[in-house]
Amino acid sequence: MQAILKSTVRRGLKARWLTVSITVVGLACSLMSATSSTNVWYPTNRPPLQPAKFAALPVGSIRPNGWLLRQLTLQAKGLTGHLDEFWPSLRDSAWKGGSGDAWERGPYYLDGLVPLAWQLDDPQLKAIAQKYLDCILASSQSNGWFGPEKNKDRWPLAVAAKVLMQYHEATGDPRAMEVLANYLRYLRDNPPDWPDREWRGVRAMEHAVLALWYYNRTGDADALRVLESIHRNSFDWIGYFIEFPFREARPRSKYPLRHDTHVVNLAMAIKYPGLWLQHSGEARAHHAVYAAMKNLDQYHGQVGGRFGGDEHLAGKHPSQGTELCAIVEYMFSLEKLVEHLGDPALADRLEMLAYNCLPGTCTPDFWAHQYDQQANQVLVSRAKRRWTSNGDDSNLYGLEPNFGCCTANMHQGWPKLLAHLWMATPDHGLAAIAYGPCRVQARVADGANATLHVVTDYPFDELVKVTIRLDRPAAFPLLFRIPAWAGGATLKVGSRTLPATAGNFVRLERNWKDGDTIQLRLPMPLRVERRYNNSASVLRGPLYFSLRIGEEFKELKRHHPALPVVDWEVHPTTPWNYALLLDEKNPAKSFKLRRKPVGPMPFDQLGAPVVLTGKGRRVPEWVMEMNSAGDPPTSPVVAVTPLETIELIPYGCTRLRVTEFPVLAK
Repeated sequence: MQAILKSTVRRGLKARWLTVSITVVGLACSLMSATSSTNVWYPTNRPPLQPAKFAALPVGSIRPNGWLLRQLTLQAKGLTGHLDEFWPSLRDSAWKGGSGDAWERGPYYLDGLVPLAWQLDDPQLKAIAQKYLDCILASSQSNGWFGPEKNKDRWPLAVAAKVLMQYHEATGDPRAMEVLANYLRYLRDNPPDWPDREWRGVRAMEHAVLALWYYNRTGDADALRVLESIHRNSFDWIGYFIEFPFREARPRSKYPLRHDTHVVNLAMAIKYPGLWLQHSGEARAHHAVYAAMKNLDQYHGQVGGRFGGDEHLAGKHPSQGTELCAIVEYMFSLEKLVEHLGDPALADRLEMLAYNCLPGTCTPDFWAHQYDQQANQVLVSRAKRRWTSNGDDSNLYGLEPNFGCCTANMHQGWPKLLAHLWMATPDHGLAAIAYGPCRVQARVADGANATLHVVTDYPFDELVKVTIRLDRPAAFPLLFRIPAWAGGATLKVGSRTLPATAGNFVRLERNWKDGDTIQLRLPMPLRVERRYNNSASVLRGPLYFSLRIGEEFKELKRHHPALPVVDWEVHPTTPWNYALLLDEKNPAKSFKLRRKPVGPMPFDQLGAPVVLTGKGRRVPEWVMEMNSAGDPPTSPVVAVTPLETIELIPYGCTRLRVTEFPVLAK
């Protein structure tokens, strides 16, 4: 049976589509050409919008398996499944008819709860969500406004709109579409109200998610008029990201606090030029997407693909923090950008955030989280640190450290990642955007029902096996993202093994039949990334590796008599100030790699699925400064202390860690 293997190549800032033909083991190989076809099964960009590269599948189409099912189940049994019972911001929420908070916390919580409930098909979670949803669906006023009566701010409605979009995808409830249609009418009929000094102004383009979603399902051009009005009358993020005026840390002691240096605003806004691009086609908007990431990496970049902001732009020092809200919002921005732009590099970064920063800032059981995480996090305590503006408890693991926005907003990270692991292609196929164990149910080709069973321990292991189940044979494309780090990747289709170029989407097109299998191998050689003061970070696949430090959890406060809701300090019980003995050209020579099965808690320190054993020397002059690890000594460093065996484990498995290491002089 003949198959067609195709791949996309991204050159510079634009995806360029080239075509060549090669014959390999009887398979025709060519680079994927651009297509403007429209998927009839899943809404994608209608004219006059720019053709989208992919279309997100409806919530519930992708279900978790393997370690990812265990991770989402931990979330469901942890804070997500119980927060509504006792946390005043939700227990008394005006979004479900109470007298309490009427602003963003209810919608934030639902933005993760709703997809999780339907992905797990969990009756208890659905019941919690429905209490809010029924109130929201009944709240639409004659002028189109909705939500609690005492809220007069458009910002939380942008989040609530995303909730209703996901709910409609999962259930088809027509009431959700009616509320969204009425709200778009409200925005059309009322004057622009997007002041730069307010959240609703700098976050105004979050409404673009709604406008594009609604237009692609209805063809109602008023949605695009709303999008145009918001873009024209709100903060100019395109110009901001291109010029990027804030190239150093912005501590409150030196600078006034601004909305355009706020880490969460920036994480949300990274997608705004890309969303506007769908309507405008402006090259400048496309450029702004990549300028945003380039500038944030260059001036504020941190390990794991994130950027420093605690709570405002904080520079590159590995003891500066990043707020949890910024992690989950950056993930969502990347998910939307991949859908529209189709750039595999965006998904590379998405995986780094998801598999390092998201688990690393939560306890493995999902009962506690931090406000700020650090790359070199050697003490978790209530104490003053060099945050730009955050408080003394910002790196505690707890219920509501520093401020409650992350307590409400953290829940979207894992469910939305799951929802975007695979997407539909315009020509009625499916694309692997990111990798994790799951089951994908979708319509392909001329309406065949396909179920993809994805079996993998990725990101801890390099093998991904996909088994296709079909109700009838069908011809359609399958696209597989090959990460930029995966040189030598291969795809095995039946008995044939095919090369796959790193940094591309590889396209397999053939007549598929029930039971066909594809095995993807993504080699994960160790690599080294040079960072602050020429320090070194060690990576394998999408994972950063951090020093395993002994952890002593100290209870500060218990928030519930029966549930394990606790604020924790974490103190080191072993040394942390090591310099690595490292062969940078061949880092595999510096470490022995040990694998073990992924455990019940995938990101537990004691159960880390991958361990690197290496050598290092303590550097006595590298000490704590203001309750955090001081500057890493500039590498290379000379140390005369004994050479010791040390272990590095995945960043996401650590609550204490060193991730940016000084390197010993040879």
